[in-house]
Amino acid sequence: MFEAKDQNGTTVRLADYLGKSNVVLYFYPKDDTPGCTKEACSLRDGYQAILAAGAVVLGVSADDVGSHAAFAKKFNLPFPILADPDGALIHSYGVKMPLLTMAHRVTFIIDQRGVIRYRMDKVDAARHDQQVLELLKTL
Repeated sequence: MFEAKDQNGTTVRLADYLGKSNVVLYFYPKDDTPGCTKEACSLRDGYQAILAAGAVVLGVSADDVGSHAAFAKKFNLPFPILADPDGALIHSYGVKMPLLTMAHRVTFIIDQRGVIRYRMDKVDAARHDQQVLELLKTL
């Protein structure tokens, strides 16, 4: 279980989604960098299909709320991006880069009971929405 502030300063908890929807929890290194932007925009473009498949999207990086707010606004991201500046969430999910507080590009699919069903280490940033949808179909 976790909780963190999103780009609007709202506290988001995994518990908020228990019994309601699956969660696509994706970790990425840094706001507004080429690969991370491509990944976020892929998930943005596939967001309605992901919602229709019974899941929500939550992004996580070590950037702060202000950085996330600018990133979400610039690219019209419709989903929460969680700030993890101290790296606690990144560390607890085991996606921390060595010697840095930044996260590796890893996505988890968490079911409605809060159980991690998939860990995706090979993320194709340009078609990440399609990768996620393929996994959601198997739940």
